[in-house]
Amino acid sequence: MLRQMLTNLDLDRCPHCNVNQPNLIKASHFQTLSSDQRVRRDWVNYRCLRCGGVVLCEGRTHVQTTSDETFIEYLYPTSSVALDESIPSRAKEYLKQAIDSIVAPSGSIVLAASSVDAMLKNKGYKEGTLYGRIDRAASEHLITKDMADWAHEIRLHSNEERHSDEESELPTEDEATKCIEFALALAEFLFVLPSKVERGRKKILK
Repeated sequence: MLRQMLTNLDLDRCPHCNVNQPNLIKASHFQTLSSDQRVRRDWVNYRCLRCGGVVLCEGRTHVQTTSDETFIEYLYPTSSVALDESIPSRAKEYLKQAIDSIVAPSGSIVLAASSVDAMLKNKGYKEGTLYGRIDRAASEHLITKDMADWAHEIRLHSNEERHSDEESELPTEDEATKCIEFALALAEFLFVLPSKVERGRKKILK
């Protein structure tokens, strides 16, 4: 549904910080014309009062149009991450919740770790700690050594968050984002790419 360009932008979530029902206010507005002077583009920047991220909106109208109403046709960046249907349902739900709760980094990291956990269990790696199973998956060539090293470099060890170690610093949104990025990459590697390859092979064989 097209949205009219107003003082506030109505989105379910901020595409930058992912906060629910963000307060996005108009920061600037300018217009451009096509070379034939027939099509006008209206550009409006909306600023999230929470994270400071900017959403650029584009609307197009024909110069001959008498109406002053301009409607948004495109948003940059777009909101939310589309999760592929090939990702196992439990892992997918944990990952979705991790993305949706990134404004609460501790909980988001726990959920991202749970998503990784569910993916490995789906592949038969059910014993030991999460890091131990990641190492075993790498040694048995389910994932690459670089992916295992990446997992060790980020704060995927959700026990730190669950046990609230007083000496451990609270995680940041940047750390939560890195954990989500790893979970997304693992899902792509283990499920999404193999699914695409299988669909491609079936098309060739038809």
